[in-house]
Amino acid sequence: MPDPKKLLLSWSSGKDSAWSLHRLRQQPEWNIAGLLTTLNEAFDRVAMHAVRRELVERQAQAAGLPLWSVPLPWPCSNAEYEIRMAGVCRRAVADGFTAIAFGDLFLRDIREYRERQLQGTGLEPVFPLWNLPTAELAREMIGAGLRARLTCVDPRVLSRDFAGRDFDAQLLDDLPATVDPCGENGEFHTFVYDGPMFRNAVDMAVGEVVERDGFVFADLKTPA
Repeated sequence: MPDPKKLLLSWSSGKDSAWSLHRLRQQPEWNIAGLLTTLNEAFDRVAMHAVRRELVERQAQAAGLPLWSVPLPWPCSNAEYEIRMAGVCRRAVADGFTAIAFGDLFLRDIREYRERQLQGTGLEPVFPLWNLPTAELAREMIGAGLRARLTCVDPRVLSRDFAGRDFDAQLLDDLPATVDPCGENGEFHTFVYDGPMFRNAVDMAVGEVVERDGFVFADLKTPA
């Protein structure tokens, strides 16, 4: 059997990237050797999820993997984003990586964008959750012990009361029929604090719920 290929996993702090890690670890062809996350330089938080750096660092420690954090300016143009990510790709290839995995589920335009950006870099794009039925996937995650909180909600499609709630079976039952069970259309974003991909739970507490830039955020923090 050939040696497993060294893989970097795009890490949003949410359930889809965490579940991708769990799935990839069950596939002997991959050696998951790092988590890649982008941070808003102005706020030192993960973009959209608005998760604090220290919580993402604790996730990486719980996963037993190094964290590659990429600072992005705020606001960040697409051109600047691509320049910084090209630098990450060069670093990854120099370090022996041959692939980057993404937790995308079914949005074809996003997948095609990632594939275009990796063309000619020497890195293979990998999509371990692609086209899995999201209703079944959500319940599979929860049934296997994944625990997460909703950190961001789009109030145009989902009540702000969902911000800060646990991603659990009751939440799935409460979601409007128009909302994807995994939030793949941007209806909500999550932070994973426990699950089979971690060696230990990540301690966190739900703080203030605020509305900013048209979205509702639950500010997660380390307990006092």
